[in-house]
Amino acid sequence: METTIKERYSDEVLAEFKSLIEEKIVNAEKQLKLYQEAFKNGSANDTEDTAPTFKSFDDGSNTLSKEANSALAIRQGKFIRDLKNALIRIENKTYGICRVTGKLINKERLKLVPHATLSIEAKNNQG
Repeated sequence: METTIKERYSDEVLAEFKSLIEEKIVNAEKQLKLYQEAFKNGSANDTEDTAPTFKSFDDGSNTLSKEANSALAIRQGKFIRDLKNALIRIENKTYGICRVTGKLINKERLKLVPHATLSIEAKNNQG
């Protein structure tokens, strides 16, 4: 029985991407914390001490701001999850391999989108 060796990135290249991704996770987690704190403390910048006539306008923007922060926090959480999944693929030595074509994803693409699982070719064919 013949075993085919799939093309993959070298351990040195994987180590470089691991460092890049770990750094991105640290930054992303800091950003997530800011979004969560802004969401929790959303009423801290309220108009409690101003005249009631201005309050009705500000309540709407305060709600919008809380919703925006919540949406950003959810999106950031997904980004962190995707980055952590990329670390798992690095450990499994499957990082950088397109899940559709089985070919290596371009290094430049991975530097820009380190959690990518599709090559540009596969991504364009989806649409």
